[in-house]
Amino acid sequence: MKLGMVGLGRMGANMTERLLNGGHEVTGFDFNEESRRRVVEKGALEATSLEELVAGLNLPRIIWLMIPAGDPVDQTLQALLERLDPGDVIIDGGNSWYQDTLRRAEELREHGIHYVDAGTSGGIWGLTEGYSLMVGGPDEVISHLRPIFETLAPASDRGWGHVGPTGSGHFVKMIHNGIEYGMMQSLAEGFSLLAGKEDFGLDLHQIAEIWQHGSVVRSWLLDLTEKALRENPTLDGIEPYVADSGEGRWTVFEAIDQDLAAPVLTLSLLQRLQSRDEEGLAHKLLAVMRREFGGHAIRESD
Repeated sequence: MKLGMVGLGRMGANMTERLLNGGHEVTGFDFNEESRRRVVEKGALEATSLEELVAGLNLPRIIWLMIPAGDPVDQTLQALLERLDPGDVIIDGGNSWYQDTLRRAEELREHGIHYVDAGTSGGIWGLTEGYSLMVGGPDEVISHLRPIFETLAPASDRGWGHVGPTGSGHFVKMIHNGIEYGMMQSLAEGFSLLAGKEDFGLDLHQIAEIWQHGSVVRSWLLDLTEKALRENPTLDGIEPYVADSGEGRWTVFEAIDQDLAAPVLTLSLLQRLQSRDEEGLAHKLLAVMRREFGGHAIRESD
């Protein structure tokens, strides 16, 4: 299958490489020339503009967006709309707010263009491990795109699914990220408590290794925590500043809209905001975990 990839940052480039390894033909576009060069070296075709990207794809065109949520998506869709034909498909694999997805799908539907939302998890590890894909859109369109999702997922029959109509993929991914906040916060607080018991002289890396096997708290996030503590046991040089991508906030807003209490998810978001005003091991660990699973930048202290 032939498709265009718009947005060749670290995750978009890795997804492109996995698609190429699966036998798909990919044309990549990014405003950054170096980003385009990297995927061309992997075997992708290069487009130096959206116009060139669209012109090089077969009908019906399939274009996967891997760009930041918000205005960049709207601007890209507007630019594409002038060049696409009815029956073409746009897949938004970024972390867009599901309400924006519903609005965009309706606008594109008026022009006969299909809009699919593919909530994507896996971070920088997706190239080798596969991506978890939560897909929303019409049945017939998803069926046509199935080979793409099967290639990107950990296996053709697991790690991905058609979860519902357009908007549902980004909604499920939003809740996924809210849960992620809570799990990360609990690990960070627990290790902070362990470090605070100075009388015992606990080895945090050793404890993380113990918990990796047989424990009810074993998880990929724990594995990443163990890796971080192995490489930097005292987390020296890391500023306890924890960014948030927005999905945790949207999850809390959704809980309020539904009159549903979600105290763990809410407090984990507030802790990230608080991290910008104080220092502590827990916040350093949160920052490191984000770097380990998603390649997110950390702030290094002097």
